[in-house]
Amino acid sequence: MKRMRMSIKNDITFRLGCEEYLQDCEARNLRQGTIKHYQDSMNQLYKYIDEDMLIMDMNKSTMDSLILALRKRDDINDISLYTYARDLKTLMYFFMKREYIPPFKLILAKADKQPIETYSDSELLRLLKKPNIKQCTFTEYKSWVIVNFLLSTGVRQNSLINIKIKDIDFANCVVYVNVTKNRKPLIVPLNDDILKIVQEYLKYREGNAEDYLFCNVYGKQLAKSSLYHSMYVYNKNRGIELTGLHRFRHTFAKKWVTMGGSVVTLQKILGHSSLAITENYLNMLICDIKKDVDKFNILRELKKESIKLK
Repeated sequence: MKRMRMSIKNDITFRLGCEEYLQDCEARNLRQGTIKHYQDSMNQLYKYIDEDMLIMDMNKSTMDSLILALRKRDDINDISLYTYARDLKTLMYFFMKREYIPPFKLILAKADKQPIETYSDSELLRLLKKPNIKQCTFTEYKSWVIVNFLLSTGVRQNSLINIKIKDIDFANCVVYVNVTKNRKPLIVPLNDDILKIVQEYLKYREGNAEDYLFCNVYGKQLAKSSLYHSMYVYNKNRGIELTGLHRFRHTFAKKWVTMGGSVVTLQKILGHSSLAITENYLNMLICDIKKDVDKFNILRELKKESIKLK
């Protein structure tokens, strides 16, 4: 009798394999933002890897060829190169799991992390200056409230637009963030200042408990594009050219550390699954943090005191 053997598919193309991976992502209920990232990355990979290439012909040299091709391009930095290589690695491990190719190890060279940009103190002072409520539009006033909210909570953009009025717990001074990147709800404490700002904002915003806290001019949920545009206009009108919603999160983390906040508490507020992620986040902020550290140079201050005593 013949021994039963697994029949390995050897006619699967790279494109078909990529489509299988996207279906797997859908089955695992990954966020649409994550799936779109893989779709965009695959469209880039097709420029370097023939979509009709059989997966059975893929090996370590496939990764090496991709990296060499990307390094020849002046418009792709180390971070983008690492991202595309990492995504190809993910795909190839998926193919190994499906037994389309034999298993082997892929090791990626670490990319030099670029310092995260944050808002300067002078920029923050301009952003936090309250507009004249009697003269400004609702959009401008709402943008001011959002700036205060982001700098008080450090929440992501997607979390922000999904917060409902009922999620603000004034009695316990917290906000319940139910939509997060890792799908784990957060309870973020609110300081007295932001509580007062939100209370005042709700007098103008009105609405029911089930309504979204930050809405468009029609009282409906804000779209990401609308939020970005309104914040871009708000920043530009205050003389700030560079705009980024995530930059407020970076600024929150930086300020938390430089003002002496606990890294462990910061991890909980940011919703990071481990302290290592928060520490890596802070490592990327280190260049900006160093500017503040230099202002509080203990050695320099002691040296000044020593000179005075002589």
